[in-house]
Amino acid sequence: MIIEGSSFRNSQNCINSSPDLVNHLLYILKIDIKSGDEMERQPKYFVQVLQREKAFNVPKEVTSSLKGVVSGKMMSRMKHESVQCPVVKEEVPFLDCFACESFIRRVKGEVHCFGSKGPSRFTKP
Repeated sequence: MIIEGSSFRNSQNCINSSPDLVNHLLYILKIDIKSGDEMERQPKYFVQVLQREKAFNVPKEVTSSLKGVVSGKMMSRMKHESVQCPVVKEEVPFLDCFACESFIRRVKGEVHCFGSKGPSRFTKP
């Protein structure tokens, strides 16, 4: 991508004249200016995704909440996956883990978990 000189200079002036824009971008990237660390959501647990032959019975509330996020084919594949949840200390279907508020990301068969709360139907009141 080639940027012409005048438009590039104008964009540099815009960035230099508005430190609020830079602060906003740093906030979006979750970088704390004072400490230089990421602010929240550091993974506390790294959990491996396990494959099962038989699919889990996942409640309709969970599948309906993920309808727009995950395709039907991917959802049926995820019903055959589970994780050993470190919060509730038992095997949990991956779709419940994915819908949990402690879920951060899944990378190469590993779930990064924040560890604050477990999946709602497995936590005891």
